[in-house]
Amino acid sequence: SLLWATFVYNPLAHWIWGNGGWLGRMGALDFAGGVAVHVGSGAAALAAAMILGKRRGYGTENLKPHNLPMTLLGAGILWFGWFGFNAGSALSAGALAGSAFVATHIAGTTGALAWIAMEWKMSGKATTLGAASGAIAGLATITPAAGFVGPLWAALIGVLAGVGCYFGILAKNRFGYDDSLDVVGIHGVGGVIGLLAAGLFASMAINPGGAGGLFYGNTSQLGIQAFTVLVTIVYAFVVSYILLKVIDKLFGLRVSERDEINGLDLSEHEETAYNF
Repeated sequence: SLLWATFVYNPLAHWIWGNGGWLGRMGALDFAGGVAVHVGSGAAALAAAMILGKRRGYGTENLKPHNLPMTLLGAGILWFGWFGFNAGSALSAGALAGSAFVATHIAGTTGALAWIAMEWKMSGKATTLGAASGAIAGLATITPAAGFVGPLWAALIGVLAGVGCYFGILAKNRFGYDDSLDVVGIHGVGGVIGLLAAGLFASMAINPGGAGGLFYGNTSQLGIQAFTVLVTIVYAFVVSYILLKVIDKLFGLRVSERDEINGLDLSEHEETAYNF
């Protein structure tokens, strides 16, 4: 974690936000963390899933979340925290923070609605896990654009998140990697959609300190955003892959099969959440 923060997160954060960061100087828009947080972690998660391999029983045993009420509680806590994440990125309590706050909430709601609509269409059932996943997808996707778009564009971004990240989750079945927390499908795909959406929908009427998107006459912004996405994915994936490979060779990343069967609660902490 320390190495990843030092060699992946910190450089990405400096490039986009730092005083003199080259992506920032180029004009890339990222209000609250599409580059360093979501796309960067999505690319790193893909590298980790490839190196770690699949969990024992993946594809043959029931590995669904064991407690949906806890899942929904966690999603609610995340949703609440996201207001500080996004609105707080305005760095002061004012109109910009209020606009980012509203955009964040709207995208979370439309993301949840779009996800369960896709579930209903594809499988005939809308699920509470899907609602939670869609809300997080909407929140992740609005993150880079939260301070640049108004409520209507935020609603559309949430819909794009719900649909796009839903298919992003299905991709792991097609490509065969085991991403247990769906970081690639939700945060990675959502971050990409959000960064590109900022290049389309950003308005200087919302944030005079930013730049306008394609829909507001700035024909170059979408290209800048696409280049930013590409650079972030390549850098985060390559460096994360190297770090994980080195650590795996030196110390090992995966527990023994016996510890995996018994569960890490017992093998690492000698306790378990449920003593039946």
